[in-house]
Amino acid sequence: MALNPTTKAQLMGVSTATLCTALFKRGLRNQFIQDVHPLNANLPNMVGEAFTLRYIPAREDLNPITVFLDRNHPQRQAVEQCPEGAVMVIDSRKNARAASAGSILVTRLMVRGCAGVVTDGGFRDSPEIGAMTFPSYHHRPSAPTNLTMHQALDINVPIGCGDVAVFPGDVVVGDREGVVVIPAHLADEVAAEAHEMTAFEDFVSEEVLKGRSILGLYPATDPRTKDDFAAWRRAKGR
Repeated sequence: MALNPTTKAQLMGVSTATLCTALFKRGLRNQFIQDVHPLNANLPNMVGEAFTLRYIPAREDLNPITVFLDRNHPQRQAVEQCPEGAVMVIDSRKNARAASAGSILVTRLMVRGCAGVVTDGGFRDSPEIGAMTFPSYHHRPSAPTNLTMHQALDINVPIGCGDVAVFPGDVVVGDREGVVVIPAHLADEVAAEAHEMTAFEDFVSEEVLKGRSILGLYPATDPRTKDDFAAWRRAKGR
């Protein structure tokens, strides 16, 4: 099922921190991918459904450089199959000693209209990827070819990425802080709640900058806070 356009628009305007809080309210504590960072922190949010690639540890007799002569190599096929608007999420077993991909493959994803790419390993050609206007997240730069450590095995299956379970079709959101994974069946309601939470937090931030105490304001335990927030929304058109 395609991502609801309203949901996508809402997720483009909220933070991963706010989404983590909305997910925590639903009992989900481990949805923030650990130890991945944006290569270009000046881009808008990354939002898209997960399309996955799974690596296992490389075995030397099965992973020579000649495997790339095969047009059906799983890594190459994953890049060509990742749907427009989707985020490719790569399970590299948190191993950044060899690259998960490089700038050519990431460029191909960008040109094909994908929404971004995430690995819990590393990218080679990271300066070039960091200069692209394409959301890309990794642990750290890694120059060696993926073949030295990783053997591409499965496409679009459940994986682990940075200690988070990622199922195909889950909604992946990245911002300047990192990446959060929203179970597909919760995406619409979590996006709507995070959108509302963001409006309130923007109001709170303005009040705190004016010198107002957080007591009774955040959380809104003082009845006056709700009235002030309603007036703020009317004035801001939010």
